[in-house]
Order: sequence, then structure tokens, then C-alpha cells
Amino acid sequence: QVQLVESGGGSVQAGGSLRLSCATSGYTGTYHWMAWFRQRPGKEREGVAAIYFSGGTTFYVDSVKGRFTISQDNAKNTLYLQMNTLKPDDTAMYYCAIAKYGGLWNDYRTYNNWGQGTQVTVSS
Repeated sequence: QVQLVESGGGSVQAGGSLRLSCATSGYTGTYHWMAWFRQRPGKEREGVAAIYFSGGTTFYVDSVKGRFTISQDNAKNTLYLQMNTLKPDDTAMYYCAIAKYGGLWNDYRTYNNWGQGTQVTVSS
């Protein structure tokens, strides 16, 4: 059984930093993307960043470019999202996800497995 468990969320002031982690277990075989999504209340789930299975290609939504960095540690089966210079607009529930097959990196329908989410709150 595939499990994704996020951690590292919390409350910070604007300009601060957080590092999210997503520990994966039970996943066998290759995958196409691993990604971070976020969802604000009343909003659709938004793709924040994704990394190709080889780790060589990454994608970011424009609003986080230059501030967020996605990375993975295959030895630890863990996905990370380093978030710097946080803004109140980054406040959301953050989810990690795995896509076994290809598709649009920022389309939630591409992804097969999801974590339960970790809350990030940024105050001004």
C-alpha cells in the first residue's frame, strides 16, 4: 500500500522559510512526476512544483519561482519543498503526490497517490 506522509508545515511570518517533507513508502516501480500541490479554502488544488523521476527536470508555478525549490532524496524516499521568502498568499494546505504515468505536471488528475496534507500559514 502506497503511503505519502507530509510534514514540516506551520505558521510563520511573511519573509520566513519552511521546509516541507514528504516521506513515501510502499511504492514500487518507476514514476513520472512527484509534485507538491496546494489548496486554499474555496480554491482549486494548484500545482506548485514538480520533479521528474530522474530528478533532472523541475517545474514551478510562476508565483513561486525563485522562492521555492523542489528536491528529492531517493535513498530516503523523501520529497522536499524548500520555501523561502514566504508571503501571506502562500497560505494553504500543501499536498505531495506521485504520478505513475505522464501528463500535465500541474493537473491534479495526472496524479495517482496523495498525502494527507500539511498546513502552511503565513501572517503579514
